[in-house]
Amino acid sequence: MRLSARTQYALRAAVELAAAPPGPVPAERIATAQDIPRRFLDNILLQLRRAGLIKSQRGPDGGYWLARPADQISLADIIVVVEGVSQESERFPGVAGPLAGVWTALREYEHTTLTEITLAHIASGSLPPF
Repeated sequence: MRLSARTQYALRAAVELAAAPPGPVPAERIATAQDIPRRFLDNILLQLRRAGLIKSQRGPDGGYWLARPADQISLADIIVVVEGVSQESERFPGVAGPLAGVWTALREYEHTTLTEITLAHIASGSLPPF
């Protein structure tokens, strides 16, 4: 699985919010802590907010926070918002035909794994057993 830089930045920003103490976290703090270009981060945060994964508050005490507890937001939730969902199914000719099933199984395994891992797991450094 290849993830775009945008998706990797979105995951890092979300984990930063998961690890933050309660209250709004300024975008500048997220950008600095995760070494994400600020304008790029602003667009990512807007996308996550529109998807209902984070909330925001304007003003001098403003910033961003998770819309749900970190243990209720999976990595797959973030990836689907940023990357979208691929519905393509591959077909290969002749004896290579069964490879399509292998790729489908691999995508399903990736999705299952990313659905089981939450922001809380990453922020605490404790992945679930596989």
